[in-house]
Amino acid sequence: MSADKDIDGWLAERGITSSDSRTRARNALEEAGLTSARKVRISEPKLPRAEQVLAERFFRVCTATECQQVARASGREPLPVELRSHCEHCGGSNNRRAEVAFLEACERHGVNRVVVVGGSPAVREELEDKLGGRIELRMVDGTERRTAGKAQSDLEWGDLVLVWGATELHHKVSSHYTQPGTPHRHKVVHVARRGVAALLEAGITHLDR
Repeated sequence: MSADKDIDGWLAERGITSSDSRTRARNALEEAGLTSARKVRISEPKLPRAEQVLAERFFRVCTATECQQVARASGREPLPVELRSHCEHCGGSNNRRAEVAFLEACERHGVNRVVVVGGSPAVREELEDKLGGRIELRMVDGTERRTAGKAQSDLEWGDLVLVWGATELHHKVSSHYTQPGTPHRHKVVHVARRGVAALLEAGITHLDR
């Protein structure tokens, strides 16, 4: 005999807890013949199909404006979730939202190569992990000596250069990228705030401007 699960509890595990969202999700499951209005439990063998039905019809989304816009453009019905960790766009993370938005901005503006000057080793690794598969990244350690020639090569190579002044970045390194008169100055963005989200949001603002 197969086990079964409480339907409302199963929906809650997916962030579907408000009365309206729960009703809409249940209606979709009923229309697919997976349950009925009188039932409160669903057999576990039906759960993969139930997951598929919800994923095909709904875009689970938090209240953030950007996430709402993405949900509306998805072609699926936006379905509000209580906890942002269940949002399909941001997963509850400011960094995640910024990463997605940054990649979208790069695509809009034809940016394929990005140089990041500064940042801790852990943060540089995170950026490589999250963005490296979609765009080319060149990470510059802000604590190690960088010659003017190498900096010039970075400026020529990159479509966008993010100089992260609020992190581990020596002036002797950053000055190669930010000094007045640099031929590629229009590519350079000086970021004065900490945090991955702040870095990427500064890049987005520069590109959209």
